[in-house]
Amino acid sequence: MKEYTTKEIRNIAILGHQGTGKTSMSEALLYATGGIDKKGEVERKNTVSDYLVEEQNKLTSLSLSLIPCEWQNYKLNFLDVPGSDEFVGDLNQALEVVKGAIIMIDAAKGVEVGTERVWNEVRKRHIPAILYINKMDKENVKFEEVLEEIREKLGKKAVPFAWPIGHDENFEGFVNVVDMKARLYDGDKCKDAEIWEEKRSKVDELHNLIIESVAETSEELLELYLSGDEIPDAKIKETLHASIIEGELTPVIVGSATKNIGIETLLNMLVDYLPAPDELTPLQAIDQKTNEKVTRLTHDDEPFSAYVFKTVVDPFLGTVNLVKINSGILTVGQEVYIPNTSETKKIANLSAIRGKTQIELQTFHAGDMCAIAKMDGIETGFTLTDPKQQIMYEPVMQPTPVIYIAVHPKNKNDEDKISMALHRINIEDPTFEIKRNKETAQLLLGGQGMTHLTYVLERMKNMFKVDVDVQDQKIVYRETIKKQVQAEGKHKKQSGGAGQFGHVWIRFEPSTEQFEFSEEVFGGAVPRNYFPAVEKGLIETFEHGPLAGFPVINIKATLYDGSYHPVDSNEISFKLAASLAFKDAVKTCQPTILEPVVKVEVKIKDQYVGDVMGDMSKRRGHVLGMDQAEGFQVVVAEVPEAEIVSYAIDLKAMTQGSGSFSREFIRYDEVPGQLIDKIIEAYKK
Repeated sequence: MKEYTTKEIRNIAILGHQGTGKTSMSEALLYATGGIDKKGEVERKNTVSDYLVEEQNKLTSLSLSLIPCEWQNYKLNFLDVPGSDEFVGDLNQALEVVKGAIIMIDAAKGVEVGTERVWNEVRKRHIPAILYINKMDKENVKFEEVLEEIREKLGKKAVPFAWPIGHDENFEGFVNVVDMKARLYDGDKCKDAEIWEEKRSKVDELHNLIIESVAETSEELLELYLSGDEIPDAKIKETLHASIIEGELTPVIVGSATKNIGIETLLNMLVDYLPAPDELTPLQAIDQKTNEKVTRLTHDDEPFSAYVFKTVVDPFLGTVNLVKINSGILTVGQEVYIPNTSETKKIANLSAIRGKTQIELQTFHAGDMCAIAKMDGIETGFTLTDPKQQIMYEPVMQPTPVIYIAVHPKNKNDEDKISMALHRINIEDPTFEIKRNKETAQLLLGGQGMTHLTYVLERMKNMFKVDVDVQDQKIVYRETIKKQVQAEGKHKKQSGGAGQFGHVWIRFEPSTEQFEFSEEVFGGAVPRNYFPAVEKGLIETFEHGPLAGFPVINIKATLYDGSYHPVDSNEISFKLAASLAFKDAVKTCQPTILEPVVKVEVKIKDQYVGDVMGDMSKRRGHVLGMDQAEGFQVVVAEVPEAEIVSYAIDLKAMTQGSGSFSREFIRYDEVPGQLIDKIIEAYKK
């Protein structure tokens, strides 16, 4: 592979719903460009991009992979992005570094939930896209119905640049309505052919529509069009390029990735119509010395800067970091500064990586993507920069977990191994969270759904040989009191020699603070030097509440009286006296249990609003309001955490996979009385 300059590079994400053929498209692109001699198949577990054991076992992409291809003196860096919405971290990272997208659509299924999701994401970021209707050779494909659904759900600016020839198993190819050439499949590849007469009127109509839209962009082209003269091909391409970049047009083409139909046409369109890395909006960063915003243009003569968009943990190679060069040039031996860790490191190894195969190169130019291996201390979201021009790009925001599971190793000897394994995988995938809950003694993994968490567990088993048992997350409750009471605590012990004596009267009452301690002692009934011991005694007592052993919160304790012995009193005596006072108070202060309440924002289509709101009520939730966002409704509610342990799974079922939500802890609320005994019983077990 040779060096490519900025103008010769295209960075493109391959997106779509699960099962639309993104990985098959990667194979077809590699085969068409000579990157591989023989195409792999997902079912045969031999594709370039799905090289992980977990992906091969599930027959689906579970991790972002980079597939560079060379085509007619251009380098196209394709990012094969998992279709599941649970791998949203990879989608967000990919869209941070590309300037174009191919959105795959299954011809037999039309516009699915995942199609709309990725379409909304590329529109939000103003990334131009080409829609590729795949699997046109499948049964019962009705192209015009799919096209109408695209225009209805994805916008009227979707314009067919190709019209199919044949259908079902007799699908033979298509007419490129821009250059008016037919392409027919000969059993191996597509080759030029004559346009069938029965297709002539339809493709003429579409061709004229496209040429009209081109002509209307300038007086010069309009004059040529109206006079009946041909608009030069170069002008047509130039105008379509501008219209597609501005979002005025979204080309729709047809084909079959497994039969290589439409692949060469797609490659030519990617080169002609999608932007080079130096087009569109310049990049913004923060100057590390002045803390001010600076702009970086994607040019070789700018100071070097780059963004790490994916870290891959390989048991043999160590960590491999996939990097997009935002400005300047990167060469082997060059020193780079890492503002995230304030370290300077030397680049020892650079390569173009294709799946897991590394193609070593010495130099990469602005806008290109490459892999850096054997360099610890960098990971997803980090910036690399010129040591003399220190800037930092804002890392992509990671979504917070929506579901948690508890794990513990099947083999007790793997206790230390499990932490190391999870830490390594977390470097690769920062969208899952690891936290140890001391109260429940559970090691919790938080993720975007069960598919996501299952992938993490399988990765841990396959790569680090650690097998775990899975349990439900235990909810962390709290205890408090509902009524003000006064209570006495007296600790007295005499067993020869120095004894122990501590005596207190304490008023306990509900509070909005987690814990308040005050004193109203008069006349030295309890000496001031014992006040800290009383407070400490209460803090330790409140670690385990009287009902089910949960920590006690939202309580105020006021020491107002007591007595002491000039010889036998000491700190330990007053700590124990304070504890006895609370045990006495429990009899009459109406202790109760508090549960964690979370705020959820549920993003759904209009037709599911009623179902979601009704379901939220059944979960003891309280709907606060609704907002409109990008064609979706966002239901904002507060709900007890215990009621949404499996909400990620339930919401998908309720909304046919289109709903998503975020959650955030906000406070503790009292548990309804009828549930208290169940909670106490469950936790005392």
